[in-house]
Order: sequence, then C-alpha cells, then structure tokens
Amino acid sequence: MPVIESSLVVPVPPATAFAVSQTTGATRMRWDPFIRRQHLMDGAIVPGKGVRTLTVHRLGFRMVSEYVSYNPPTNVGMKMLTGSWFFERLGGGWRFGPVEGDPNSTLAVWRYNFACKPAWLAPLAERIGSVILQRDIDRRIAGFARGCSDPIVLAAITQPTDPL
Repeated sequence: MPVIESSLVVPVPPATAFAVSQTTGATRMRWDPFIRRQHLMDGAIVPGKGVRTLTVHRLGFRMVSEYVSYNPPTNVGMKMLTGSWFFERLGGGWRFGPVEGDPNSTLAVWRYNFACKPAWLAPLAERIGSVILQRDIDRRIAGFARGCSDPIVLAAITQPTDPL
C-alpha cells in the first residue's frame, strides 16, 4: 500500500498548528486548496474520534471519512468510509510536534496511505496515484503553512464562530 508524506516547519506552537488544521467553513477555504466544501456530519459541531466528515474535493470527488484518532495538539487520523470508485482504501494522518529549541515553531507531518481498485489495475493506478497525491499533499501542506501565518485564520481559531 503506497504511503505519501509531506512535512514542513510552521511558525506557530503545536496547539495553534493543530487548531488551524481543524478549521472549517470559510476559514478552511482560506488555506486548504484540496477542498471545495467540507462539513462535519450527523449533527457534530466539533471534530473528534468517531465523527464523520463529508469532503468535496476541488475537482468534485466526494468522500465521507471518519476520525479514527483525535489527540490535540499532537495528531489526528482519518479513514475514508465511502469515496471515489478508484480507491479501495484511503487514510490520512497529521502529526504536530515541537521544533527543538523553538517552542513557537511546529514540525507538521502529513501522511496519506491508499490502495486502488480494481485489483488488476492497482499496480499501475497506485504508481500514478502516488505522483498525483504527492503533488496534492505538497500543495495542501503549503496552504496549511500560509494559514498558520494568516491573521484571519489565526483570529478564527481563538474565536470559534466559523459556520460549518
């Protein structure tokens, strides 16, 4: 199963980096180039383990995912429950850790793992998917870094009134 990873250092403490990663609505749209729309499902108003999320990718692909871990301010993990026809499995995890010697910086590491279907096409599809997803995750974490420096995003995490 292919694993795709991207990491960078952002100029905020881990708790702030984690909070930015969990923004929703208009705040999320300021930094996340991956999504066109995203919201929590089943009446949930805050993310947490077991909470489901509907995400619509910028190209229109829809996915329902579920938080399998939620441990502020260090990590979050999700798995796809339903999604595009070509993914057999898709999961992701984001980790946030302090940068040694700099309590106001965070090493953010984002990782995806996936398997494609149908089985006969998976070897080729997973090679192509690795290239596409690597480009996507690199753009997404770069957007996250911009969000960690955006005064509007940072203000929103201190005043959680952003509509889902």
